[in-house]
Amino acid sequence: MGYIKDSSFYKDAIHELNYPCGNFYLFESFVIGEINEGVVYSWDDHAKEIVEEISHLYDYNGENIMYISNRVNSYSVKPLDWIKFFKNNYKLKGYSIVSYSQKGLLTSLVEKLFFKDNFQSFDNLEDAIAWAKWLAKEIDIDQEELENV
Repeated sequence: MGYIKDSSFYKDAIHELNYPCGNFYLFESFVIGEINEGVVYSWDDHAKEIVEEISHLYDYNGENIMYISNRVNSYSVKPLDWIKFFKNNYKLKGYSIVSYSQKGLLTSLVEKLFFKDNFQSFDNLEDAIAWAKWLAKEIDIDQEELENV
């Protein structure tokens, strides 16, 4: 199990947001969230405010951002609240869940139902970050190709 603050990646964070429900670490092309123990994470009580602030800091609706849910604590997510996220015109380029238990990996399958593409489950933070960086490079390559047309 690995908290971002205890990893070598923490020094690369460009911004840190701390909320009563958890902490979010912003990097150049991805965000890592760590929700606190026992939280029932919902759109109305938590995510709406956090998504608005992160979108403001990145200055767009998130369509080129990857989100990594680093599930170091035990908490609940209201999966249907992803519908509220999308109804508010927010997007993600990719979404991954890092789970340190078999139960957590199985639970992530429910959330996968809300993502057509670019969803991954990992059992360690290092692989999730490598995937997010790889996906960011793919975005850059696609944008360059569009500009050259």
